[in-house]
Amino acid sequence: MNSQATRPRLLRPEGRERSEVAPIELFFDLVYVFTIIQVSHTLLDHLTWFGFAEVAVLFGAVWWAWNYSAWAMNWLDPSSGLVRVLNGLLMLAALGMALALPHAFAEDGLLFAGCYVAAQVGRPAFMAVAMRGHVLAKNYTNLLAWSASAGVLFLAGAFLDTVPRLIVWAVALLIDVSGPRFEFRFPGLGSAPMHTWPTDAAHLAERNRLVFIIALGESILIMGNTLYGMDPITTRAVLASLFGFVGLFVMWWAYFALAGHDTQASQGDVSTSALRSAFAYAHALMVAGAIVVAVSIELRITHEHTDPALVLTTVGGPLVYLAGNILFLRSRTGAVARERYFATTALVVIGVLGLTLGHSVPPIVVGLAVVLVMTTLAVATQLRSKRQEDAGAEATE
Repeated sequence: MNSQATRPRLLRPEGRERSEVAPIELFFDLVYVFTIIQVSHTLLDHLTWFGFAEVAVLFGAVWWAWNYSAWAMNWLDPSSGLVRVLNGLLMLAALGMALALPHAFAEDGLLFAGCYVAAQVGRPAFMAVAMRGHVLAKNYTNLLAWSASAGVLFLAGAFLDTVPRLIVWAVALLIDVSGPRFEFRFPGLGSAPMHTWPTDAAHLAERNRLVFIIALGESILIMGNTLYGMDPITTRAVLASLFGFVGLFVMWWAYFALAGHDTQASQGDVSTSALRSAFAYAHALMVAGAIVVAVSIELRITHEHTDPALVLTTVGGPLVYLAGNILFLRSRTGAVARERYFATTALVVIGVLGLTLGHSVPPIVVGLAVVLVMTTLAVATQLRSKRQEDAGAEATE
């Protein structure tokens, strides 16, 4: 029987509204407002290399749980009662992960791992049953095998001490995240090639845009809460907040001015392999960069002197964002504008100078230098995008 002959009842309907993000998806993302706050605050409390490694693994798990949920909704009918219940259960699992996150490498490790595994195993199991008669049922069976294998390690790691737990969880996350790269090939099940996943680029683009905005919003919450808690509010804190806001604005500008971001369904490579790199992987880096930017803003508001943690987060956030930005462009268009490499080089130079000069450079100067680089990038991106639009309009005349 042809895998497409029987249309599953829960499959997302075709038509004009196919790519729209449904209310249940918007509601689902609200949990990640709290989750991103937890990630940034956990990083603030663990500003060491070991702490960064811990938070990187925790964020990776949080992101991958969100990512697989967003992709599942690429195919599920959001008006179905069963699909809404599934999203509700996944929200509870995400909330449990968020609550456990600050102490996931201490007493709350089992709660974090249990909620992650419940989401990562329950979702593909639901999809494999719901999509019976469709190629996605076979695909999700393979995905289930990969996530279940990673889940065993996640649960086992929850019973270990901090260092071995970090190692085991990092390996488990690597297994889960690498599944798409290996087309979910599993002994006895074969593979699930990317071309057999019929994706909707416009829907995925919108989901990822929204979660990126949520990540930027965390910085605004941090600025407001930090200033509100200060008594008195110093001129230095106000200036640091102002430059922080400008930095957020130009990061948003650089993202949405990027040629193709507003019309990702029709521009660039829309193969599932390209979308996997552009959204599952590249956007993970961009969202992570936005979270590190939020941390750097609080450090610049509250610190009078420049230290390595302040410099590394101030420069590192935009660098991680740009790494994702470059991966996105390479995935969708195969080319990257040279201004992104110039900006990356300039940020590295600022970081080296900041670490070298240390206390002799005020935090606000480091922040201002980074803002100038990102503002230049945003303007250059806008101008390049405008030229491409004009060239395209002329070509169609």
